[in-house]
Amino acid sequence: MPAKDIYHDTVKRALQKDGWIITHDPFPLQIGRKRLSADLGAERLINAEKGTQKIVVEVKSFVGRSDVKDLEQALGQYVLYRQVLNEMQSDRKLYLAISKPAFKSVFTI
Repeated sequence: MPAKDIYHDTVKRALQKDGWIITHDPFPLQIGRKRLSADLGAERLINAEKGTQKIVVEVKSFVGRSDVKDLEQALGQYVLYRQVLNEMQSDRKLYLAISKPAFKSVFTI
């Protein structure tokens, strides 16, 4: 199992405080014979009529030597995981969790 990102537990606690139930830690993915895993799977009740909302979260810290390399890895994993979830016919939405400083330095022009 890969090492947890440094913000893994912070994201997990934030989801729980927001009413999410962590269903998978890590969330298993499979493409052919290859087994992968995203960081977290979670769900929460929307309301009695609409059922549950389900998500998969990949956590990235952007603490490597190069923001560009970190971005390439994060986006590569995101695209791959989204494709695998589609092939699995999963009803879960995929999210990328990053820190506010990483968002400001990497994702803001």
